[in-house]
Amino acid sequence: MVPVNGLVDVTCLWQMHAVDRPDLKDDQWQPVTAGRLAAAEELDRSIFAVVRERALLLHHPYESFASSVEEFLSQAADDPRVQSIKMTLYRTSGDSPIARHLIRAAERGVQVAVLVELKARFDEATNVTWAKAFERAGVHVVYGVVGLKTHAKCVLVVREDSDGLRRYVHLGTGNYNSRTARLYEDLGYITSEPDITADAAQLFNHLTGYSRDVEYSRLLVAPDYLRSRLIDLIRGEGAMGEQGQITIKVNSLADAEMAEELYAASQKGAKVDLIIRGLCCLRAGVPGLSENIRVRSVLGRYLEHSRVFRFANGQGAGVPLHLIGSADLMGRNLDKRVEVLTPLTHPKHQDWLNKTFETLLSETAAAYELLPDDSWTRVGPALFEPHPQRILYEWAAHQQTRRISRE
Repeated sequence: MVPVNGLVDVTCLWQMHAVDRPDLKDDQWQPVTAGRLAAAEELDRSIFAVVRERALLLHHPYESFASSVEEFLSQAADDPRVQSIKMTLYRTSGDSPIARHLIRAAERGVQVAVLVELKARFDEATNVTWAKAFERAGVHVVYGVVGLKTHAKCVLVVREDSDGLRRYVHLGTGNYNSRTARLYEDLGYITSEPDITADAAQLFNHLTGYSRDVEYSRLLVAPDYLRSRLIDLIRGEGAMGEQGQITIKVNSLADAEMAEELYAASQKGAKVDLIIRGLCCLRAGVPGLSENIRVRSVLGRYLEHSRVFRFANGQGAGVPLHLIGSADLMGRNLDKRVEVLTPLTHPKHQDWLNKTFETLLSETAAAYELLPDDSWTRVGPALFEPHPQRILYEWAAHQQTRRISRE
């Protein structure tokens, strides 16, 4: 028995939040529809047409999950040209529109395969319920790889376009959960790039048991390839000395080998900026060990949930590599789960990630920073305003409304 000062189950506070007192609540930040999607809707063009022109980066909940990811799957379910849909499902809600889209597609005759993770903590019962519903609708349900949790966030759609079969893929940092998508900060990426979509097809073949020895050309996939590739990238920045720079945003950093590699890069002169919301087993700013490492945590109305990696010389001297995906820097993610990181190569997408890093790491951002003695200190404005999440929401809304007007 352990005494607790305060509430044992803080989820009961949602009942207080449900009280109809808008004067006691934060002002609402209404999610905006991505500008290219809003313009396409006005012209009665599909998301597939938008993505064929250029891949789409989404930043939730600043940008709407419903009008992007849910709509992508809704259109796939109803499109007579769609031949198959494959998806990983780690966590979802009991009233999931996405699950209903998949069932509708299967009932229409589309080949639908869903990998349902039955060991998703706290959501086991919900996932079992949906798995049974999927099976009744004719969905091919897979329950994962023995000994591994499937934590990757991936959808693969195969469609008969006018010029032949084409794959479309969504890769994300967050769960396909319509409720948490309104509360969690996450990134998503929809693309038809041949290399990435071919890798996604390989991944699903592996997960559904159709192939064993799999190699990937663009995606970084755990547990076989992710740890070694990240180590190579960290060491590459360390080798650049003071020209090296590593910027990472994750939920937790608890893997000892990763911490040691970051220490080594710091000792060689590389600058390391870490944005870690939760557990951090690395000491920052310790002379002779980590004086070039800064660790920051941003807490706000949204749960910072995206995982983003930027290596300043990851594609050669002066050429950065940007990655987003599902993996934290923990042993369980790197060694005991199926995780996926995808590179973002378009300059507009890289600029969006750079803006996000710049905002969260700004000297004027409301945040907490880790001190050499392992304590945390508040930095930025005393009243938490302007909060970096507010800045990013207002910036994202401006970007998308400006894009609509251009379209």
